[in-house]
Parts: sequence; structure tokens; C-alpha cells
Amino acid sequence: MKDVHIRADRIGLDLPVYTQDQRSTRASLSLFLKAAFLPPKRELRTTLDDVSFELLPGDRVGVIGRNGAGKSTLLKVLVGAYPPSRGTLSVAGTRQALLNLSLGFSPEATLVENIILRAIAMGRKPAEAVGLVDDVLAFGELEEKANDRLRTLSSGQKMRLGFSIATASEHQILIMDEWIGTGDAAFVEKAKERMRSRVDSAQIVMLASHNAQLLRSVCNKAILLEKGRLVQLGEVDEVISTYRTLIKQEP
Repeated sequence: MKDVHIRADRIGLDLPVYTQDQRSTRASLSLFLKAAFLPPKRELRTTLDDVSFELLPGDRVGVIGRNGAGKSTLLKVLVGAYPPSRGTLSVAGTRQALLNLSLGFSPEATLVENIILRAIAMGRKPAEAVGLVDDVLAFGELEEKANDRLRTLSSGQKMRLGFSIATASEHQILIMDEWIGTGDAAFVEKAKERMRSRVDSAQIVMLASHNAQLLRSVCNKAILLEKGRLVQLGEVDEVISTYRTLIKQEP
């Protein structure tokens, strides 16, 4: 296998958005009815533009930026959810993403079925997926719910299930925009310990967060995004300082 790395060379991403013509509040009822049946306009909107960086083993990188700056979008590109519209992206190494713990679940399937389906979607072979079931249920403290349909679980139980599946094994590259922090106190502490273990074992870590203390404790570098562009890549404190200055300049 090639050396573990993430290399982004001037990557950009354009996503489709759908808009409707703005109507005056004084418009007649017939115009409103006509507008209701008109198809929305489709246009491409740039969400990332000219983003370049290289990450190598040992890099723990925080991704900082205002809401809508492109943090989550960048992470989705890095895990393969969105192919770049332009530029080149090279990723070598096994990847694990903690982007949306409930993504990909089927509410009508049982917990066992969801674990297997989710594991296969994450790249596991069917036999490997089956082998994860007992450990996932045990860590999530959901053994008694194994054959229940997912829709019968509380939101906290679904979160535990998603986290347990996502962190069931170690990977060379760990990409996160979630850090466990809510739910039953005992489980949260157990989950934090597993997260620390997964971060320590990963060769490259990327973590999007607004929590400066968390970024300082986990990361040795940081990236600042603004309007989909990379503003700064450097030491964590330096990038946090730039970010705070940027926020103060808001009108």
C-alpha cells in the first residue's frame, strides 16, 4: 500500500441548488398559484474553491470556520461522499468518518440488520460485518434490543448505536465533525475513552469543531476556511487567533 496521506490540489466543489422566483407580498392570488406550479430553477453554487493542502502521518488537523464556511463539505469530499468538481484529490489509507451518526440507517430494519448493512456500506465484507454485531451491541449497551426495529429506539439509543458502529474498528485516517458529548454520563465517558483510543491509533486525524479547547487538546495543526476557501493552514493557536480576528470584523 502507498504511504498514508491526504493530498488536495486546488480542489473545488459545485453543488446544485434550487431556487424559486421571489414574489411580492402584494402579488395577486393567481400569480401565487402560478408560481406554486412552476418548476424551481436549478443552478450550481460553489461551496469549495481552490483548496490545497497535504496531510501526512502524525498530522492531527482541526478544521475551523464560521457556519457555512465549508467545513463539513470539505470532510465529505475527503471521505468520498462528494467527488471534487475540479482539482485533484489523493487519499491513501483506510478511512473512517464520524460525520452523521444516524446516516444510512433503516428505521424498519432491526438493530442487527442495521449493523450489518451499515458495516457493509463502510467497506466491510459480509462475514466481517456479521462478526461486528456482538461487539457493537455490547458497547452500545443494546443487547436486549438486538431484534427490535430501529424506529422503536430513543434518540439516545440511536446515537449509541451509530457511535458504536462507526468506532468499531481502527483506521489509518479518522475524519470527524462530531465529538461525543451528550447522552447518558456513563456512556459518554466510555465513548470519550474510545475516541481517544481511535485518535491515538489513527495516522491522520481531521476534526471540525468550534471548541478551541478540544482542538488544542487533539490537534497539532489547523485549517481555517472562509466562504469555501482555505485562508490559513498552520499551528492551532495561530489559526484560532486569525479566526477570532475574522469574527470580530463581522458587521
